[in-house]
Amino acid sequence: MGLLIEGVSHQFPGVRGGAPTQALSRTDLAVEDNDFIAILGPSGCGKSTLLRVVAGLEKPTTGRVLLDGEPVSGPGPDRGMVFQSYTLFPWLTVEQNILFGSRATPERASDLIARVGLRGFERHYPKMLSGGMQQRTALARALANDPKILLLDEPFGALDNQTRALMQELLLGIWEADRKTVLFVTHDIDEAIFMANRVAVLSARPGRIKADVKVDLPHPRHYTMKTTPEFSAYKARLTEEIRTEALKALEMQHA
Repeated sequence: MGLLIEGVSHQFPGVRGGAPTQALSRTDLAVEDNDFIAILGPSGCGKSTLLRVVAGLEKPTTGRVLLDGEPVSGPGPDRGMVFQSYTLFPWLTVEQNILFGSRATPERASDLIARVGLRGFERHYPKMLSGGMQQRTALARALANDPKILLLDEPFGALDNQTRALMQELLLGIWEADRKTVLFVTHDIDEAIFMANRVAVLSARPGRIKADVKVDLPHPRHYTMKTTPEFSAYKARLTEEIRTEALKALEMQHA
């Protein structure tokens, strides 16, 4: 049945008596099982807020989120979340971080460690790992409960370009093998096209779905795809969509 976002809006209360902030206006999005959807939009348009509502970390002001027909009312093991910051416990090893709070067995953790390329680092602490290795640990932890949906909020935003490209290929390989449903928030247009089979573009704040673009590129995907004419055509279209909304956001700031 998949994920259904129906009429979701979200308003943050004002600070110290100030006016409230409308982060999302009425947003509708239907996500089929096994979809990989990237969410693009200008800064401050509500991308992360939408993801947090789906995760059950924020309650919508209006509307609802349904997962397989059941309302989402809070966090649950059916949704695995990866943030831009690594959010690892510094006093736990790689293996302990993956197992923390999950129902996974040590055997499951060992399998995930191998899949994300961290074999041999099971007993290492986060401070002993590079940024890319820490984010691989966070990804393995999100997968530990075998969630139905993976929610990723700018997961590679803090990484250097080369590590980011390798992490894109790693995650895409996992998706191509497991076909989990994925919602992936990013500012990077190339990343969105390369990773997703649909790109949802949010408008300037308050965000709403302005465009839903199907990315009809074959799998498995290889990094050389980024230089093809087909890829460039998607990039031109999405660049124009984002530029229009970014200019609107700028005008609103100076109004």
